[in-house]
Amino acid sequence: MELPTTQLLFDGAVTGLVIGLLAVGIVLVHRSTRVINFAVANMGLVGSALFALLTVRYNVPYWISLAIALLVGVLFGALVDLTVIRRLFAAPRVILLVATIGVAQLALTVVTSLPDLDDYPRESYPVPWSGSWSPVSDLTISGAQLSVLVTVPLVALGLSLFLGRTVLGRTVKAAADNPELARLQGISPKTVSTAVWAVAGLIGTLCLILVSAQNQSLTQITTLGPTTLLRALAAAVIARMTSFRVALLAGIALGLAQSFIQFNWLDQPGLTDMTIFVVVLAAVFFVSRGRDTESSSFSFAPKIKPVPDRLRGLWWVRQLERAPLVLLGLVAVVLPLLVAQPSRHLLYTVILGYAICAASITILTGWAGQLSLGQMAFAGLGALLAAALNRGLRLQVGGSVVELNALPFPAAVAIATVFTAALAAVVGAGALRVRGLLLAVSTFAFGIAAEQYLYRRDVFHDEGGNTASFPRSTVFGIDVTTQRAYYYLVLIVLVLVLLVVARLRRSGIGRTTIGVRDNPATAAAYTVAPTRVKLRAFALAGGIAGLGGSLLAGAVQNVPYADRYFLSPDSLLLVSIVVIGGLGSVTGPLLGSLWVIGLPSFFPDNDIVPLLTSSLGLLVLLLYFPGGLVQIGYSARDALLAWADSRLGTTPPAKSVSTVPPALTHTTRPPLPENTPVLETSDVRVRFGGRAAVDGVSLTVMPGEIVGLIGTNGAGKSTLMNAIGGFVPAAGTVTLLGRNVSTASPAARARGGVGRTFQAAALFPELTVRETVQIALEARGRTGLPSTALHLPHTFRAERAKRSNADDLIGFLGLGRYADAFIADLSTGTRRIVELAGLLALDAQVLCLDEPTAGVAQRETEAFGPLIQEIRRELGAAMLVIEHDMPLIMSISNRVYCLETGQIIASGAPDAVRNDPRVIASYLGTDERAIERSGKAPATPDPEDHHTPTDAVVPS
Repeated sequence: MELPTTQLLFDGAVTGLVIGLLAVGIVLVHRSTRVINFAVANMGLVGSALFALLTVRYNVPYWISLAIALLVGVLFGALVDLTVIRRLFAAPRVILLVATIGVAQLALTVVTSLPDLDDYPRESYPVPWSGSWSPVSDLTISGAQLSVLVTVPLVALGLSLFLGRTVLGRTVKAAADNPELARLQGISPKTVSTAVWAVAGLIGTLCLILVSAQNQSLTQITTLGPTTLLRALAAAVIARMTSFRVALLAGIALGLAQSFIQFNWLDQPGLTDMTIFVVVLAAVFFVSRGRDTESSSFSFAPKIKPVPDRLRGLWWVRQLERAPLVLLGLVAVVLPLLVAQPSRHLLYTVILGYAICAASITILTGWAGQLSLGQMAFAGLGALLAAALNRGLRLQVGGSVVELNALPFPAAVAIATVFTAALAAVVGAGALRVRGLLLAVSTFAFGIAAEQYLYRRDVFHDEGGNTASFPRSTVFGIDVTTQRAYYYLVLIVLVLVLLVVARLRRSGIGRTTIGVRDNPATAAAYTVAPTRVKLRAFALAGGIAGLGGSLLAGAVQNVPYADRYFLSPDSLLLVSIVVIGGLGSVTGPLLGSLWVIGLPSFFPDNDIVPLLTSSLGLLVLLLYFPGGLVQIGYSARDALLAWADSRLGTTPPAKSVSTVPPALTHTTRPPLPENTPVLETSDVRVRFGGRAAVDGVSLTVMPGEIVGLIGTNGAGKSTLMNAIGGFVPAAGTVTLLGRNVSTASPAARARGGVGRTFQAAALFPELTVRETVQIALEARGRTGLPSTALHLPHTFRAERAKRSNADDLIGFLGLGRYADAFIADLSTGTRRIVELAGLLALDAQVLCLDEPTAGVAQRETEAFGPLIQEIRRELGAAMLVIEHDMPLIMSISNRVYCLETGQIIASGAPDAVRNDPRVIASYLGTDERAIERSGKAPATPDPEDHHTPTDAVVPS
């Protein structure tokens, strides 16, 4: 390896400065609004094109044109916020990221509508200084490069001064550092967002002007491609999406690295992109570890209301969902028989192939909430591998050559599917500790690396050529050489894929995937391992993409990775297909593929169709029809079911179950040695930075006990409970049922017998009450992916049993009328009863309840005492309860601990703790009436009495 020449290093540094400035724009938007702006460069297209028009076509002086162009960039950024970002302000950040892709397409559409600059082929893009400068013999600095050297540091300094010295800048910084506090101080997040996007428009315009000046040609204004965007995203990720200085320096470093790699490995095209992909993976996994970039519920996934139980017996209701699909299937079967042209059969096959690939986005984004912008790369690699296996491989291993015989078409496709599933799990592993946004960056980087580097590997090409042929002959003895026959093969595969996806969605696989997306902490408390579920979603989506890519390649009998399919824009196209069809819907990929791929082919001369099917159409759909095309069908179905339900009269009251069914009572457990605590902590300490939230806490919970945990807000009660559950790193020892679980994960501790409720009682907003309880029932029996996908008979029996058990628990707690209601639509009190239903389903032995009556009216709080004692009796479990309602906690507790600043200041019987001077001074105060109110509630029944919950238990 050698160092590049001074000129190459300088050129790399100049390129890196522009990359760094783009990265600063990405960081600015993310710090303030938690959105990763994929339109950061394209937002400058309008201003940069206008700048060229003013100077070249209309002869406006350079500096006046520049001022106008920058002002237009600012206005464009503000307009994007007011019309798009503000309308989607409460949407998940993943959806906003998708919207920025539409914004990029919008900017490109605006630029193409401007007067054409091709009429001036001899004109160069305007620069402030002409000529060149050579400070040393082997270095030449052009006027365009000099403008970069002067402009970028000045802009970075100006941005720093703006954020630190101006009122608006300090407002932006305050809103980014502490949004809640800023809101309390009267700082409007929407105003901050508009200011930030306006500045982002200014940065994007300036960067495009600097880049276009270096390209010189007027016709290359719009050529800032995905590779430059990738480098800016990589620099932003290295900067943890927070530091402007690090982002700028990282951009320079990436520019220098590009020069170094290209100088030493000129014969390895795409190696720079592959290196940057590895850098992005490392940055996402290590630098951004533990950062949660997505916390809002995934409310844009179309909701389908369950069929009311009393309508399930009607034949036409049972066929209501199947009828449109059957009709669509009949059209798919008959149409190729009526249309004879093979070219049309090829088109139909391509539509089906894209629908299969899009089904992978349904699982990964619609269910798991992880946005992949490189899914067609998995499809492309699956196609290349299938083609290579189909013709036979020659691999050089060490000093010897290994030859693999050619495999039949089905075997090659099957192996390629498994390979892409494993590869997707590896790529996705880099974002396991974060949510959807950083996975989008990782997969985008992977897509560019695959396109520029992996696709070019000789192992994938025909011997002596640069293409990969994939001829088809027979599949299981059936001739598929004709386009019509192959179409029917792909149609059968699509039907099978959709059947599998639909089956998985109705099973524990789909429920736990959505549960981890909506609330990974609660999912872990229900024994579901978020990491395993995410990896499963990555692998499943990658495998389906590889399958679809292989079938697409088989349609044209080669892998056209150089001119169509499997490129970066195709990955964005897949996202458009799924969002337009219906995010998370099983039929969404097919509807979206018909819309995005089919409409332009069915109406080739229509000028409106390309706009409707582009990213611009995606943006319009997000703004006005966020549920996608399938939401229209859902709305019609729901209206029809509501009409049918109203015809049957008043809904009968839901039945309550008087006792817990035998199948759901606690399992037989080996007895603990006498006087052994079910839960014990020893010197547990939790620190956040330099502050000790929990400082040396030791407590015990004996079998059958209810132990209260009281203290002021900020005393460390919830943090201690998080340490017991494994949700925060902690020193010290946690012993559960005589076993040290200090190093176990939250899901492992839940499987060991800890049940946990949370103060917010958020649960899983986009699931129903029944589905939530069914997730908890996974603790009693896991849903197997292979057996469920294969529709094995025992999986249907297990699913029916889970549904029956969930309904029994729901009825026992008086939740029957809420069984099909979405958690997001319930009151706080009702959600807390659902939490208790989950604890019953878990069959936990130690229940940790964090303020079970928070947010519940006082008259309804009184019902919780008997209910908590009833659950304790039915499960035979011990309880650790955090509660601020003193009459309640003192009446149900056997013992009480009081915390202050992370330390126990008193413990013992309720009366003793209530009268402890330290507790009075710290928590209850010296008011005699407050102390008396903390006494035992007179109406609370004895814990050992049997009380049957009824509908009256459920808070309204």
